Amino acid sequence: MARPSFYPPELRRRAVRMVAEVLGDYPNESAALRAVAEKLGIGSAQTLRNCM
Repeated sequence: MARPSFYPPELRRRAVRMVAEVLGDYPNESAALRAVAEKLGIGSAQTLRNCM
């Protein structure tokens, strides 16, 4: 059985929306993911990438 997510669904949806909104402000997706993850206190860009 999979481990339940540490982050609530609304935070995950918000983070995905934020990445989509700021993608043009960064040179690549990884930079946008890192910036949003840091702003929202999400452990890493990879954690956020897994939400997408």
